[in-house]
Amino acid sequence: MNNSDISSLQPAIVWSHFSNLCLIPRPSKHEAKLRDSLQQWALARGLAVIVDTAGNLIIRKPASAGCERWPGVVMQAHLDMVCQKNAGSAHDFFKDPICPELRDGWLVAERTTLGADNGIGVALILAALEDKSLVHGPLEALLTVDEEAGMGGARGLQAGILEGRLMLNLDTEEWGEFYLGCAGGLDVNVERPGTAEPLPDGYQAFRIDLRGLRGGHSGVDIHEERGNAIKLLVRVVHDLAAALPLRLIALQGGSARNALPREAFALLALPEIAAARLPVLLASLEAMLKAELRGIDEGLKLDVSSVDARLVMALAEQEVWLHSLHASPHGVRRMSRQVPGVVETSNNLGMVEVHPNGGSCNFMVRSLIGSGSLALADEIVSLWRLSGSRVEKEGFYPGWAPNPDSALLKVCQSVFLRDFAAASKVQVIHAGLECGLIGDKYPGMDIVSFGPTIRGAHAPGERVEVASVGHCWRLLQGILAELG
Repeated sequence: MNNSDISSLQPAIVWSHFSNLCLIPRPSKHEAKLRDSLQQWALARGLAVIVDTAGNLIIRKPASAGCERWPGVVMQAHLDMVCQKNAGSAHDFFKDPICPELRDGWLVAERTTLGADNGIGVALILAALEDKSLVHGPLEALLTVDEEAGMGGARGLQAGILEGRLMLNLDTEEWGEFYLGCAGGLDVNVERPGTAEPLPDGYQAFRIDLRGLRGGHSGVDIHEERGNAIKLLVRVVHDLAAALPLRLIALQGGSARNALPREAFALLALPEIAAARLPVLLASLEAMLKAELRGIDEGLKLDVSSVDARLVMALAEQEVWLHSLHASPHGVRRMSRQVPGVVETSNNLGMVEVHPNGGSCNFMVRSLIGSGSLALADEIVSLWRLSGSRVEKEGFYPGWAPNPDSALLKVCQSVFLRDFAAASKVQVIHAGLECGLIGDKYPGMDIVSFGPTIRGAHAPGERVEVASVGHCWRLLQGILAELG
């Protein structure tokens, strides 16, 4: 589907902006080209524009005639997207446009992420800035940078730069639900040097690929217990090392801290006699893992191929990496006692890169309770410090505490009931939103989040339901008009 086809979808005023976003690469920390384009777009329409010291774009639109005394509203979304692609895809997220397809009422990117998270939110905001027929009070668009790689834009947002005291965050992924709270969290980063050794005489090198997992969002999908390619491959290599005189060369998996790892590979070396047993052992391990993941991640596949190698890891380092990664936590730690059905604390082992000269790995910890994320992070730190590894906690961000008495929520619920003849739901999400950081800088700001139905965010095959985007546009128009 080409971009002119996207912009022909309804409402065209929203989809035309999303079509443009698909053309402009926007990985985290590389949003400048898109921000500059949107800045020129806004200035050409006579809108006031600010780029703050963190690189966030703020666009102001005056109130409709007669609505100048209405409360000011901040509409917020982030410019960057998670960049994930299937193995074998030649897509370059720094150069190539996203190429979605329309399929059974959904817009989907088959081999890459789509960027509906959070491109649809950005498109809705730009439509509100463009639409001259919209009835509204003073509007501000806050389009942040670096959300997916650490919330750098929200973290660096200046206190006092925003004028509105009501905020609509457009970064959630289930139509019909209003979000009133989210998890906070932090990262744990591990590094350790290594000493390479020559490939032993008589050893052959092999590459083992684990692929075919669903992946997904490390906050939204963590409770589904989908396979983590890193953890599963470490388990495979760990079991092989128990049966064969194996030497590890490298291990790599995951490409985004906030995405469930879908693929991983290991390079290893075996004596020629032991190598003959490798295909049988791998077939057995694949069957075992597929049985464990039945109904969850049935596409798991293990492949082996011969490779050339000259170096291996020192045995002592091999032991540290395999045992420490094997023991490292991943997944749900605790369900919330206050919000039934919602994950309270979790952890994602999202990236690892190990080679003969050293390596690193990353854990993203989330919790609705600040002390919960810090406690789990400290456990991970303690585990890795036993081996003398360098471990650092960084990027702590607060959760967004629910305000059940929110006046903005009552308006949102009222408009939803009136316009869609159905009751909406109120939720707390385990994924991290920028609302906590922004609310921390603007105490008393009334914040509600909503968005269209998005599936598979942070993984290839990400898709957005076209009809729900139209519903969101209608809802946004209604809320802005009702706030008067």
